[in-house]
Amino acid sequence: MPVTLKDIARELGVSVVTVSKVLRNHTDIGPETRRRVLQKVKELNYRPNLAARALVTGRTMTIGLVIPDLLQPLFAQLAKVISRVLARQGYGLLISCSDDDPEIERRELERLLGHRVDCLIVAPAHLTPEMLQKIQQENRPVVFVERFIPGVEADFVGVDDIRVGELATEHLISQGYRRIAHVRGPATSSAIGRLQGYQQCMLAHNLRVPEQYIAGDPVGERNAFDRGYKAMKQLLELTPPPDAVFCFDDTAAIGAMKAIFEAGLRIPEDVGLVGCGNMPEAELLRVPLSSIDLASTRMGEAAARLALRRLVSKRRNRPKKVLVKPSLVARVSSLRGSAV
Repeated sequence: MPVTLKDIARELGVSVVTVSKVLRNHTDIGPETRRRVLQKVKELNYRPNLAARALVTGRTMTIGLVIPDLLQPLFAQLAKVISRVLARQGYGLLISCSDDDPEIERRELERLLGHRVDCLIVAPAHLTPEMLQKIQQENRPVVFVERFIPGVEADFVGVDDIRVGELATEHLISQGYRRIAHVRGPATSSAIGRLQGYQQCMLAHNLRVPEQYIAGDPVGERNAFDRGYKAMKQLLELTPPPDAVFCFDDTAAIGAMKAIFEAGLRIPEDVGLVGCGNMPEAELLRVPLSSIDLASTRMGEAAARLALRRLVSKRRNRPKKVLVKPSLVARVSSLRGSAV
């Protein structure tokens, strides 16, 4: 039989309330009593009945996270940071992957609601008004992270993606590149913002952007590496081809890098390249990749803290928007004159 609070209390000759307070870290329990209770909990291998606790408190002490890709470094880092912050407050994290597919996203959100998570943190693929309404009807707070749904009133923690596009493009221009193309991402707010930043920067410098210089189908290839590889091959067939490319993320930039090498071209002498996300492996590539750092650690911490605040708030406050600051990490792939 599982050990209960009554078993621990009986062994120590204290009340069940005292044992419960120790386990909930109440401050009105003396240090010696606390030590004895925790020691007995360890001896008896006690584990709390979370289902029973949820029935009493209405809380499962779990938060659901839905991200598009478990293997993409940005989202893996977000999950790691969010989990760490929540664990300090006694919360567990249930992680689901949407694969940037609206139907999978809907199914995973339904599953997490079925687990009675206390809050949802979502990098949305296509969160429908109907699904959002269902979440709100169940009184579950929602925090969008890295992406948001235009027109939807919800908390959002992310980066200024227009500034991301500007930073990458300004850097390439400063290195003497002029025929700058963009490998766009899927039809999400983050990818759209980066595209806008690229276009605004090119316009501000009176540089022409041919329609063909924006490559990649926003509703097509979901695999970022394949998207970058295919888009780069198309760009290299143009006359004239671009002399630099800004990719919506690092994985797409690595795909583009493969296409450039297959064409017998050099990076950065023939084609400059900038990615986005500053993945840990970026500096270890055959040509170290310049990238825009999205401050993913700060983004994850802010998302977790905002979710926790929503859980303790007694009022329905106005949605909060938190933007972290992006920064350029320049490496060989975009520095003209650097040795490959």
